[in-house]
Amino acid sequence: MPKPVIFSIDDDTSVLNSIERDLRSQYGQDYRILPINSGKAALDYLKKMEQRNETVALFLVDQRMPEMSGVEFLAEAMKTYPQAKRVLLTAYADTQAAIDSINEVRLDYYLMKPWHPPHEKLYPILDELLEDWKAHIRLPYEGIRVAGTLWSLSSHQVKDFLTRHQIPYQWLDIEKDSNAQKLVEGVSAETKLPVIFFPDGKTLVEPDLKELADKVGLQTQAGLPFYDIIIIGSGPAGLAAAVYAGSEGYKCLVIEKAAPGGQAGSSPRIENYLGFPTGISGDDLTRRAVTQAKKFGVEILSAQEASQIVVNEAYRIVQLKDGAEISCHAVLIATGASFHTLKMPGADALTGAGIYYGAAYTEAMNYKDGDVFVVGGANSAAQGAIYLSQFARKVTVLVRGHEPTASKHLVDAMQSNAKIEILTDTDLLEVRGSAALEGIVIKNTKSDEIKTFDASALFVFIGVRPQSQLVADLVIRSEKGYVFTGPDLMKDKNPPPNWTLERDPFLLETSTPGIFAAGDVRYGTSHRVASAVGEGAIAYALMKEYLKSL
Repeated sequence: MPKPVIFSIDDDTSVLNSIERDLRSQYGQDYRILPINSGKAALDYLKKMEQRNETVALFLVDQRMPEMSGVEFLAEAMKTYPQAKRVLLTAYADTQAAIDSINEVRLDYYLMKPWHPPHEKLYPILDELLEDWKAHIRLPYEGIRVAGTLWSLSSHQVKDFLTRHQIPYQWLDIEKDSNAQKLVEGVSAETKLPVIFFPDGKTLVEPDLKELADKVGLQTQAGLPFYDIIIIGSGPAGLAAAVYAGSEGYKCLVIEKAAPGGQAGSSPRIENYLGFPTGISGDDLTRRAVTQAKKFGVEILSAQEASQIVVNEAYRIVQLKDGAEISCHAVLIATGASFHTLKMPGADALTGAGIYYGAAYTEAMNYKDGDVFVVGGANSAAQGAIYLSQFARKVTVLVRGHEPTASKHLVDAMQSNAKIEILTDTDLLEVRGSAALEGIVIKNTKSDEIKTFDASALFVFIGVRPQSQLVADLVIRSEKGYVFTGPDLMKDKNPPPNWTLERDPFLLETSTPGIFAAGDVRYGTSHRVASAVGEGAIAYALMKEYLKSL
C-alpha cells in the first residue's frame, strides 16, 4: 500500500526546505513527505491523489501565503480529506486567525514559527496527532475501483467481466456515494459510466472489454502465428481439451470473447461434480482449470472474439474480430450456449438495470433485503435462486411447467428454504419500469389468474441457444443451431456431402474435417459440467488422431 502523505505547504522556499528536512528525518519511513509551495498547486495535486485513492494523514500549512491563505486551503482540502489532521503554521501576528480557524476548519493545532528544536516543539505534537489519526482512519481500498450505477448495463458488464476473471475491485455507486459522484465528474464531463480507477492513477471511461482486459494485464494477443490446436470457448469442455493438449506438448491457444468458465463459471455452487462432495463454485472450478492449462503452456486470450474460420488445405485459419488471423491444423468449437432473452416490450431496455441473464453471482449482493424473481426451472435457475436467498429477503421462482426440472437435490434445497417460493404453471407476461425494473406481471396458466408484483430484480434462466453462428456456413447444424458431429452426420451409413476423407467423421468431428465440437454447442450433449469436461477430453484425443494423419 502507498504510504500515507504528510503535506507541507509554504510559499517561503527556505522554510519549506526546513519543514521537509525535519519531517523526513522523523516520519519518512512511514509517511510520504510532500512539500508544495502553493495552496492552489496543492489542491490540484489533491485531486490526482483522490483519483489514485491515496491517503493524507496530515496537513502542515502556512497561514500567510499569497493567493490563498492556510485557512482557505484547509477549508477546501477538508472537503476531500476530512479525516486528515490539520496544523497551521503561524507568526505571532496570525495568532488570532489561527484561534478563529479552530472552529472554522476544525483546526487540530497551530504552531508558532520557528519551532526549533523540533524534538521538543514539533515532533511530540505531530506524534500525538498521527497516533490519533491511525486509531480512527479507515485506510482506502488499494485496488481497482469501478464507479457507476446499479442501473447501467455497461457497469454491470464490467463488474461481471472482473468477477468472472476473479480480479478484485471495489464498487462505487454514484447514486449513493457523493464522493464517488465527484470522482466521476472530475474525469467524465459527459458522465459516461462506468469510470474505472486504477491504483496507478489511470482511468478508463466506459471501456470495451478488450480495452479493460489489456489494462488489467490479461492476454489479448496470440504469442504465435501458428498453433497445433485452437480452441474457441473456455467453458469446461474447452478448458478440459486445453489441459490435455498442453500436458502432451501441443501448441494450444484458447480464444474467449467474454470470461472463462462459460455458464458453469457463473454457477454459485456445483454439487454433483465428481470429487467435490461439499460442492464447488463455478468460479473456483474455472480458476483451477485455467491455472492448470496455463501450467502446461496453453495461451488463453481474453475479450477476443473469433469472427470466421477459413479452411485452406491442411490449415484452419481463425480470423478475430479485430482483424488478426491465427493458423492451426485443428479447431475445437466449444462456444457453449447462452440463455434465451425475454422478448416482451421493455425487456431490452431494462437489461442490466434490474433484468439479468445468469448473473446471480455478480449482482446478488446489490439486492440485499429486496424481493427478487428467478425465471426458469432447470439447474442454473435453482442454483441461482439458492444463492440469491443468502442476500434477498424473498426469492420467487417462476416455473412455466408443472414442476422444476432441476436435479432432485436442488429442488429439495429450494423447497426447504423458507426464503424461496416456487410458482409453477406460471408465465411472465410483462416487465415494468423506465430507468430500472420496478415490477412484473405474471399469469397462472391453470387458473388464468393474473398478478402484479413489485420486483427489485429479475434473474432469467430460460432455455439455452447454442453459440454456433461462427461456423454457420462451415458445418452442418440442427434447426436450433446445435452442431452435428460424428454419427449424427451419417445418412444411410454415408458421410455428409463434400466430406473429402476416406474415413468417416470422428465421434466429435463436424462435417468439416479438422473442426471438432464439444460441450453445450454440440447436438446431443447433456448440458452437465461433467459431460462437457468428458467431451473436451475426448475431443482432444480425436484431434490428436487427426493431427497424426496430416
